[in-house]
Amino acid sequence: MEAIEVPVLIVGGGGCGLSASVFLSDHGVDHLLVERHADTSKLPKAHYLNQRTMEIFRQHGLYEAAVERAAPLEKFGRVRWQTTLTGEGPLDRQVIHEMDAFGGGALTGTYAAAGPVLPIKLPQLRLEPILRSQAEQRNPGRVLFGHELAAFTQDGDHVVAEIRDTATGEITTVIARYVVAADGGRTLGPQLGVRMQGVPAMVDVTTAYFSADLSRWWHEGTIITWFLNPYRPDLSSTLLEMGPSWGKACEEWGLHFVPGDADRDDPQAITARIREVLGLPGLDLTLHKVSHWSVEGVLADRYRDGRVLIVGDAAHRQPPTTGLGLNGGIQDVHNLAWKLAAVVSGRADDSLLDTYEAERRPLGKRNVEWGLTTWFHHRLMTEAAVGLGAHILPEHRSSAFSTYFDTSPVGEAVRARAAEIFGTHRAECQAHDLEIGFAYEDGAVVPDGSPPPARSPMGDAYHPTTRPGHRLAHAWIEREGRRLSTHDLAGTGFALIAGPAGAAWVEAAAQVAEKFSVPITTARIGDPADGADCTDADGRWAAVREIGDAGALLVRPDNHVAWRSTGGSDTPAEVLSQVVSQILDHQAAEVR
Repeated sequence: MEAIEVPVLIVGGGGCGLSASVFLSDHGVDHLLVERHADTSKLPKAHYLNQRTMEIFRQHGLYEAAVERAAPLEKFGRVRWQTTLTGEGPLDRQVIHEMDAFGGGALTGTYAAAGPVLPIKLPQLRLEPILRSQAEQRNPGRVLFGHELAAFTQDGDHVVAEIRDTATGEITTVIARYVVAADGGRTLGPQLGVRMQGVPAMVDVTTAYFSADLSRWWHEGTIITWFLNPYRPDLSSTLLEMGPSWGKACEEWGLHFVPGDADRDDPQAITARIREVLGLPGLDLTLHKVSHWSVEGVLADRYRDGRVLIVGDAAHRQPPTTGLGLNGGIQDVHNLAWKLAAVVSGRADDSLLDTYEAERRPLGKRNVEWGLTTWFHHRLMTEAAVGLGAHILPEHRSSAFSTYFDTSPVGEAVRARAAEIFGTHRAECQAHDLEIGFAYEDGAVVPDGSPPPARSPMGDAYHPTTRPGHRLAHAWIEREGRRLSTHDLAGTGFALIAGPAGAAWVEAAAQVAEKFSVPITTARIGDPADGADCTDADGRWAAVREIGDAGALLVRPDNHVAWRSTGGSDTPAEVLSQVVSQILDHQAAEVR
């Protein structure tokens, strides 16, 4: 077979790789995706898609299909700690504590004000078929499952890969300008000598994915339920809904537990363990899959190696707390896609791709570190709140729980102290600022010297801003009778957002767009009487824009602010030309 030449080769067809394919198609980048498995994941894996990820899906036409199959906030917007699922004893089926989480309950108004869409719960085994279908529709014949990377070399301005059909063994040579390594770190990273730095293999966990009718015992409305067994610590576990229906109607479940003495490779032993953990010895269940994984917190020592860009789990792996894994991977490729499009089309220098590592690796490091701290804190928190520290012998475990639920003043005091301790869990399940408040301080941005907004040490208080490097503050606007988010102004190109007196910036944007062959959408938001073509629908834009009536923002295709001017300029076309030149060619002279 003749060699295939393609600008971009994606290795890996999980949630990250498939998202990369969709995004590259939308940017008009010809590419090939190969995935060694014959089909998408059969394991639930990640199940929370945060607000930033859903904004990205909305931008790329994936939102509706995902929401159609997902659990809405009212079905998952809490976390709960509970003693057991069943039982008739005084300590059975007791709710220890619960709180709003991930945009649910009292948090919903805050999340709704911050973005055009809300988070959802959709396990990866239900998300990936959606992504695959969309990727195949947008790039017919170029999304190849059952194909693996057999050999790989970098050769100057291109890479040569040998791709093996796993069914026939046939080898096809692929020549590409760039490779996106979305393979979870299984192939390309080790071949290139990429080192994963951090804390590896802390705890071995087993996840059992099974079907069963638990409607008689289930308290619906939670994204995660932690069972702290009052009798046997080895039966403490985590139970999650996996759909396809939600709440009491849920048919499929994921149970996380530390296996102990159970034979992890024996389906009968695992089935018995599920029944034992749930306290339902006669439960009729079907075991679908069992996975074994290690909790770790590691970061690749580099995100780029020559022509290879490393994304997702191949670049960062962290504990599941706060849900930063798949979300971070999707946000990696969202950052990368528009840059690859600019470079492949000749609109930008190859050095623009260096900004991928400059921007995303610091965030990967922060997410790994945050995941580690929340993982360790979660374990310590439950011990401190319920009084189950390492010094408590197993035979005294029930006594500690009895004190917690006692109706006496002592029990009341214990519960009050516990509530304050449980409140610190907001760093894990209410980390709104961590999810959407991050910024790129160094990369394809032009800093304006302004200080960053205040950030909460607990990661829960988000402050909208238009400071360069930050995600564009969301506000609803109206244009020609249509209600839009400010996020809708940038599609696969840039957007210039000006104040009502910013006509000179709009004119300059048209000149610069023609000069650099870069699409730049323009909008002037304010009172139409002052010349604006978009109205501030509810007054929020005026509160968050941080520019004057004659000022302007340049927003990147990934909806991060690239540059801003709080006021006007005597030479707007020259200024904006320098800005775009610096962004697209990072080696250009700094903007004056």
